[in-house]
Amino acid sequence: MIGRLVRSVDFEQVLRTPPRARSAHFALHHLQRAPSRPGQGGKSSPPAELSTANVATEPVPVDDVRGAWLGTVVPKRHARRAVTRTLLKRQMRAAAERHGLAAGLWVIRLRAPFERETFASAASEPLRCCSADELALLLSRAAARAPRG
Repeated sequence: MIGRLVRSVDFEQVLRTPPRARSAHFALHHLQRAPSRPGQGGKSSPPAELSTANVATEPVPVDDVRGAWLGTVVPKRHARRAVTRTLLKRQMRAAAERHGLAAGLWVIRLRAPFERETFASAASEPLRCCSADELALLLSRAAARAPRG
């Protein structure tokens, strides 16, 4: 199972890296690390909770990455309708689940709009098929590339 990226700090760090793979409409970014936890820095992190109980916790090494986390970016300027944005985000998550991502942080972003003349309906079957095929190609290209350090 792939976790979800939710913290803006993680999105910013991953999107600073060059794309690992590109297609006509999507870009895939990857960063080999675990997601940040609340209290690890960043302006939006909530204050750490205080506890008086003695809880034994083992520290997790910084470079210990044990799973894949996925974030999706679908800007309104490229997909005006909420129906289209939701469809594309679901397609992105489903494609990532099918292909199985390597450990680390991943972000799939929509980098160009789909033509409204070709895909008149916001959630049409042709749009669904086209985006699914393109995402499968994008993820297979990324899997074929050697992982970055």
